[in-house]
Amino acid sequence: MTGSLAPLTLVIGGARSGKSAYAERLITATARPRRYIATAEAWDDEMRARIAQHQRDRGGNWTTVEAPLGLAAALAAASANECVLVDCATLWLTNHLLADHDLSAQTEDLIMALGACPAPVVIVSNETGWGIVPDNALARRFRDAQGRLNQRLAAEAGLVVAVIAGLPMVLKGQLPT
Repeated sequence: MTGSLAPLTLVIGGARSGKSAYAERLITATARPRRYIATAEAWDDEMRARIAQHQRDRGGNWTTVEAPLGLAAALAAASANECVLVDCATLWLTNHLLADHDLSAQTEDLIMALGACPAPVVIVSNETGWGIVPDNALARRFRDAQGRLNQRLAAEAGLVVAVIAGLPMVLKGQLPT
């Protein structure tokens, strides 16, 4: 898989589906400089270990930018010759939800920033709607907001790939050749 990516690619899947690794392969195949925008925050030892493992798996040759909330500014700072990976929209949304920000406004700002980004962007997101209805209001609010965000991202993306058990399935567009 080589060639150029769509201006926006959405890679979506469940937890531990292989979506991040697949998104990294898409970007690596472009042979462009790589920018990794991380939205996770390390609040405990387990999360610090997960982040460290992601960094080891990814290897070198990535410029990493931490943007748990400021994703629009991080996208604006990308250069046109780079390829950008945002990992992930789900943690970004969670951060805004827990900060009690207006999720609709944040989503609109993100969509605008993705459209204005001078570099191709691959954004990773979790599909959270395949499970049972959550038993509390906060979890239901998150699940609903994540579903709406995923729909907006998919509508804007030229390429949408679902990853299940490490296997990519194109839902929209065509993979680079």
